[in-house]
Amino acid sequence: MARDNPRYQPFPAQESDPLLGPRTGAKASPLSRFNRHLRTEVNPRRGDLLLIGCYVITGLLDSAAVFIWGSFVSMQTGNTVYFGLGLAGLDESQRWLKSLISIGSFCAGSFCFAFFHRLFRAPRQRAALALSFALQTICVAVAATIVTLQHTGKEDPLTWRIAVPLALVAFQSSGQAVTSRVLKFSSLTSVVLTSIYCDLFSYSELMSTRAVKDPDEWRRLGAVVGLLLGTVLGGSWAKSAIGLPGALWTAVVLKGLIAMAWLWWKGVEETEE
Repeated sequence: MARDNPRYQPFPAQESDPLLGPRTGAKASPLSRFNRHLRTEVNPRRGDLLLIGCYVITGLLDSAAVFIWGSFVSMQTGNTVYFGLGLAGLDESQRWLKSLISIGSFCAGSFCFAFFHRLFRAPRQRAALALSFALQTICVAVAATIVTLQHTGKEDPLTWRIAVPLALVAFQSSGQAVTSRVLKFSSLTSVVLTSIYCDLFSYSELMSTRAVKDPDEWRRLGAVVGLLLGTVLGGSWAKSAIGLPGALWTAVVLKGLIAMAWLWWKGVEETEE
């Protein structure tokens, strides 16, 4: 019988094919295109500009924090010195305890953000970088909300009103340093300048025209200028009427802009095309 014939078709081929198999040339849905967009690995080219922007945020937060809280939230070298002075009994204030909170939070953040990036197939995916900075933004926003509502001052004792926002800001600052590793810009950690100064002024051809053309030298100079600019802004706001909350909310805006920038950063595939 015709039905026993393997070539038998109850309907014409042109009518059954679209129902039995995918149509060639069909466009992907907007959701699938957006999903692919998020999973695309970003091109690290010009990514150093965003890391230099992170230096501005570091200067902004550190200058305001050390002025109000008495400890850094990003540069842990200074906090380690404060902690050591406290252990030696040379610091009768609570600054060494605040420094210890900052150091511990930064170390915990380094572990968590590095683990977070390893969860992705490619650590430099748009989704990974954008979500990382979104999480950093949320941490600073929560800290800014607490400080705004609780009105902490320079002479206030160490309570949760200081410890919690201090820990949150220190925790998120490690995300910037982890990002520099992910993008292979290890020198632009966005939290310290000591190695930057060393590399900048130990350059073998510093006094030649080659130094002007070297992009690494411009990155180092940009890091110094960025942190200095942020420090001036943070210090100015810390002693003004807007105080520490103003510095924190400014950092929220800047972090949010960087998160959105990563979301639409040019991808590797787009560059190759």
